[in-house]
Amino acid sequence: MFQKQFEDIIQLIKQSRSNALKTVNTELINLYWNIGEYISRQLAIAGWGEKTVDELADYIQINHPELKGFNRRGLYRMKQFYGTYASMAFVSTLRTQKQTPEYQENIIVSPLVTQLELNDIRQTILSKITWTK
Repeated sequence: MFQKQFEDIIQLIKQSRSNALKTVNTELINLYWNIGEYISRQLAIAGWGEKTVDELADYIQINHPELKGFNRRGLYRMKQFYGTYASMAFVSTLRTQKQTPEYQENIIVSPLVTQLELNDIRQTILSKITWTK
C-alpha cells in the first residue's frame, strides 16, 4: 500500500548520495589542481628539482600515511593535470573573473590559502570530470 511513497524516499536518498559524491569529487579535483599548480610553480621558479617532488611524496607517506594517493606518481599526475589544462580558455576566463573586485568580495579564505594564491576551479567545466562510474 505504501510502496510508492517508500520508493519516493529511496529516490530522495539516492539523489542526495549522488549529490554528495559530486560535491566530494569537485573538491578533490580542486585540490588536485591546486597541488599540481603549486608543484609546477615550485619547479619553475623556486628551484625545486625532480628529487624535491620525490622527497615531498616520501614526507607525506612517512608523516601522514593516512593520506592516500599522494605518492610520487600521484603528485606528478596532479602536476600533469594542471599543466594540461592551465592554459585553456575556460580556466583563463575564471582567473580573469577572480581579478575583479566584486568577485574578491565574495571570497572567504584562510590566511594560508590567501598566501598560496590558489585558484578555485570549482566553477569551471574541469570540476565536472568524474573519477567514478
